[in-house]
Amino acid sequence: MYQPLAEKIRPKTLDDVVGQAHLLCENGILRRIIDNGQIPNMIFYGPSGVGKTTVASIIAKQTDRKLYKLNATTASIQDIRQIIDELDTFLTPNGALIYLDEIQYFNKKQQQSLLEFIEDGRITLIASTTENPYFYVYNAILSRCTVFEFKPVSKEDIKQAVKRAFNIITENIKYNDEVIDIIANGCGGDVRKALNAVEFLVNSAKKEITTEDAKLVSQRSNMRYDRDGDSHYDILSAFQKSVRGSDPDAALHYLARLVEAGDIISAARRMLVMSSEDVGLAYPQAVSIVKSCIDSAFQLGLPEARIPLAQAVILLATAPKSNSAIKAIDEALADIRQGKTGDIPAHLKDCHYNGAKNLGRGLTYKFPHDYQNHWIEQQYLPDELVGSKYYEFGQNKNEQAAFTYWSRIKK
Repeated sequence: MYQPLAEKIRPKTLDDVVGQAHLLCENGILRRIIDNGQIPNMIFYGPSGVGKTTVASIIAKQTDRKLYKLNATTASIQDIRQIIDELDTFLTPNGALIYLDEIQYFNKKQQQSLLEFIEDGRITLIASTTENPYFYVYNAILSRCTVFEFKPVSKEDIKQAVKRAFNIITENIKYNDEVIDIIANGCGGDVRKALNAVEFLVNSAKKEITTEDAKLVSQRSNMRYDRDGDSHYDILSAFQKSVRGSDPDAALHYLARLVEAGDIISAARRMLVMSSEDVGLAYPQAVSIVKSCIDSAFQLGLPEARIPLAQAVILLATAPKSNSAIKAIDEALADIRQGKTGDIPAHLKDCHYNGAKNLGRGLTYKFPHDYQNHWIEQQYLPDELVGSKYYEFGQNKNEQAAFTYWSRIKK
């Protein structure tokens, strides 16, 4: 029966695991827990191919417990009940450890059904997920588990795994260090993906593995991106924060990730937000310029769309910044949500209908354009909110010019 290389050479001890030094080094907290033998219920959170399943297998072996592997995409609570039926038998003399992969695919009822099994200690649960558990795992489970984050494996660590794989399965096939570098750099921190590339290259080679073959196998594989997953929102978050921080190089880097993934819609939407949220009144023309660039991008399509999108990003990143608009509207919304509204002053109410004057509507309204500088003092806020201040002029050139103008007019 065929067995993938990644499974054949799966590490048997914690010392053989590549990466995750923050958890598994000699003084790492997870390493200490495992060495102690008192294993709590845990959630392993991280991308695919970084050692979550491997570490769970090592825990089961090191603590002499029977390991049951389930995948939430196909498993059910009945599968767990069948495992419980085996407890206290010769099959599980030291207890059972259930490794539940992709727990986010269990619905709320299924997740809550796990409680009866983990609360009394009959089983130890290690759940894994590639999605943020604080978004996808219900609080009842989270409160009973410790979350450990597994990170993408570094290029240097993956090179160790690739070298080990080549040493195990190659005999008369030649390869050079550049091949190892290409594989390690092209797997995006995924050890399994790197080992799969090694296996493919070895099986397809005759006498030598060339760098061209390695590049072909590794092309476009080094980027993690899921439009509905954590990486999507992490990239967009970093994208906006780089623009907000006026770093055009970082902003272009994250734009490039989105463009390479073909997701110009998310990039465009986020830039439209940034033009008002982060640049705002410091450079109000940014909104129309960015909108024009985005319209051009959608008309052009990829790959040319990258050009106007880059223009818009550089403009936003290098423009002066002001968040006075979002702060102002959020302050106003906060009052509304607290019930601070009040009746609209009578002189501001609609008076373009018969009988409006009988209701006192619009009788004392002063038309600003009839006065000097097109301004006259009168009350606009409801009585309950008179004196409320939402907008504060920013310190940039544009807003300070407006501040100076209105300070002179309103005195």
